[in-house]
Amino acid sequence: MINRAEHVVIVGLGNPGREYATTRHNLGFLVVQAFAAEQKVSFTKQPTFEAQVASLKVAHKKVHLVLPETYMNESGRACERVLNYYKLTSQELVVVADDLALPFGQLRIRLMGSAGGHNGLKSIQAALGTTHYLRLKMGIGASDGCPYVDYVLGHFTGEEKKQLGEFVTQGVECLKRLITEDFYKVANSVNRRLIASKENDIV
Repeated sequence: MINRAEHVVIVGLGNPGREYATTRHNLGFLVVQAFAAEQKVSFTKQPTFEAQVASLKVAHKKVHLVLPETYMNESGRACERVLNYYKLTSQELVVVADDLALPFGQLRIRLMGSAGGHNGLKSIQAALGTTHYLRLKMGIGASDGCPYVDYVLGHFTGEEKKQLGEFVTQGVECLKRLITEDFYKVANSVNRRLIASKENDIV
């Protein structure tokens, strides 16, 4: 479990470039960037990893925050290179990604599972050869008939922007808990609303 690991790699998914910075598909970037800002650490470009990386200590653990510099569908390259460099496995990886299947503002934690059509997760699973890695899913809501690409690369609505800061903060708090607390305790708390619904799996 992550909370027992000495090293933790947290990868936020998104697309590089200012034009994508505030799009729905970059929600993973936003959460990891907010984590770094809160901890007062800066990202540096690491060409070897094809990513920007910020490292810090949380509760005596070495935490590496990673923002892939490839586009979304090649995110797996950075994940694989960082894990290999630090001699870590997918058991020490947390991926933060947007999720169309969840309403905007809802979080969900899973230990394994399919990519669910998410190109970043597909790339990671292809690169690592496993679906066994922890992911924090951040709901962006259904596209409601809007073409998938247009929706995920679109910007948040005015109403969503009002809630975005708090939503991102919740994501950061969830990551901090995952680093230090038992996974099932955190999942039972974060996924509470899902547990009350038909989508009641937490792993």
